[in-house]
Amino acid sequence: MLTSLYPVLADLPKSLQARLASEARQMVAPAGTVLFDEKQPCQGFPLVLAGAIRVAKLAVNGRELPLYRVLPGECCIITTSCLLGHTDYNARGAAESDTTLMLLPRPLFDALLAQAAFRDFVFNLFSERIVELMQLVEEVAFRKLDQRLANLLLGKGRQLHTTHQQLADELGSVREIVSRLLKGFADQGLVRLGREQIEILDPAGLRKVAG
Repeated sequence: MLTSLYPVLADLPKSLQARLASEARQMVAPAGTVLFDEKQPCQGFPLVLAGAIRVAKLAVNGRELPLYRVLPGECCIITTSCLLGHTDYNARGAAESDTTLMLLPRPLFDALLAQAAFRDFVFNLFSERIVELMQLVEEVAFRKLDQRLANLLLGKGRQLHTTHQQLADELGSVREIVSRLLKGFADQGLVRLGREQIEILDPAGLRKVAG
């Protein structure tokens, strides 16, 4: 499974494949498990086999801003930057669902990084994540919350099974504000609100709000 998700590992020299088999540690984390947190030293490089890691930045008041998700076949740029810079984590990573991963210890990661193919894989994903994070910065800095909420709703289908708190977490906001905006959308006939459920009634109207 590891090489099917991360094909670059199949082309490693036999000596490194042997180290990978002996040194990599498989971990199973139930949903909600904090895998790393701010100011903690990096323990290794995670390769996700199943599930997802949700990476977020926490504020002093307890609010958080989701940065990205690490899915099977991808890598975590926060972890990569910590390993490369020998620094502690500056964000939190938690298992979004039941998650299985292989953790590569730092010495093994350093050895793999000396291989051009693995290095290209890591830095290509790194550059893609940077683009995503720049888009997130642009959204947070320049788009109103009602625009961002409308855009978020449009990306989840006609029938959403979610809570106001979960939407607030995704937007880096608070539940009370999101609930007020959703009520406004409902009053305009854009959505119908239910218990942990939102039905999109007017996608075109929401797209206008999203700008």
